[in-house]
Amino acid sequence: MRLQKYLGHAGICSRRKAEEHILNGRVKVNNQIVTELGTKIDLENDKVFFNNQPVILKQDASKIYIALNKPQGYVTSCSQQQSKIILDLIDIDERIYPVGRLDKDSEGLVLLTNDGDLHNKLSHPSFNHEKEYIVTTIHPVSEAALKNMAQGIVIDKVKTRKAKVKRLSKNKFSIILKQGRNRQIRKMVGKTGNKVDILKRIRMANINLGNLKKGKWRYLTPEEIKQLTK
Repeated sequence: MRLQKYLGHAGICSRRKAEEHILNGRVKVNNQIVTELGTKIDLENDKVFFNNQPVILKQDASKIYIALNKPQGYVTSCSQQQSKIILDLIDIDERIYPVGRLDKDSEGLVLLTNDGDLHNKLSHPSFNHEKEYIVTTIHPVSEAALKNMAQGIVIDKVKTRKAKVKRLSKNKFSIILKQGRNRQIRKMVGKTGNKVDILKRIRMANINLGNLKKGKWRYLTPEEIKQLTK
């Protein structure tokens, strides 16, 4: 098994974050620091350490899948100095981590899990998982702006993928993306000469925010997990 996959399965962090930890020399195999990505380990004979603490892969560890309604002001990170993090809102003992990010000023649905495979699947744009948002703007949104966002807008010299956009009112629209570039919607709206007032994510793949109250969380249902992981 590859080292970063092992760390993900053990619930230490996501595979992408594990790669950072490996490159930064925070991971040891048999008391030797390993900084080469893709290093394979023997599950029966090798011992893995993260920050000098042994990492035990529990073969029978139950997978955890949680939906959270993130309020504004919280960071989707497992650790952040001088900031409120979303893990502060979830009172469980198991280590979990968020799937993707939702910026500090935004609110709505965040998925958290200890399933490294699912994290990798949902985070990578090649799997085409939809993310749906409700956007409220400072100024009324023109039809031209909605059309431009649907067709794709050049941000940082790269054009965004086509999106599904629907007007909800003069200052509000829904948008469905299959990618998640940094502050993408805010930058798209900015390119049209407008500014986001409220940005709320209401769906990720088949998981809907529904009537989950702000700052609250719930476990996914067996049917939701089945659809999400198939």
